[in-house]
Amino acid sequence: MLTPRFYFLSWSNYKSENIVTYISVTKEVKPHPFYKDRVDFNKTTFSLTLKNMQKTDSGHYRAKTSGHSDNNIVTYRVSVMDEVEGPVLAINSSWSSPDPCSFTCKGSNIFISSIYNGSSCSQEEVVSADNHTLRLNCSGDSIMCNYRNPVSSKTQVKKVNELCTVKQGTFCIHSEL
Repeated sequence: MLTPRFYFLSWSNYKSENIVTYISVTKEVKPHPFYKDRVDFNKTTFSLTLKNMQKTDSGHYRAKTSGHSDNNIVTYRVSVMDEVEGPVLAINSSWSSPDPCSFTCKGSNIFISSIYNGSSCSQEEVVSADNHTLRLNCSGDSIMCNYRNPVSSKTQVKKVNELCTVKQGTFCIHSEL
């Protein structure tokens, strides 16, 4: 095994606080008190794992070594995101009985409205500026509303007859909605 050619290796956050410092001669790991129970440092690969992250932990993280000279090894940009809330698939309140069934697929910050024409609806997808995606799809007798971001995905699926029922060749609002 090669001996590292540095005296110290440190991982720092966007505030330039050393999250953990590794001393190569003694193989001692010294975590910052704030991160003590929130980090795992691998003495073989020198990698850092952050645990129990919060949105305030978003930012740039850097590994650097100190020896005869200082060297920046790597910088990562970390974004901490919440998981998405479940989407809501509902009949549009402006619907009138002679028209086909009109419904809305909603995520927390975006929505899609569509019409089920008796056998299908148009597949649509909308992406928000903050990287949330809402997708609507109809397949057979089901309508699917999927809401996702890079860390989570949630879907609501309803049978067409849960949103609309057939009455004398037209669609009507289901009485339980």
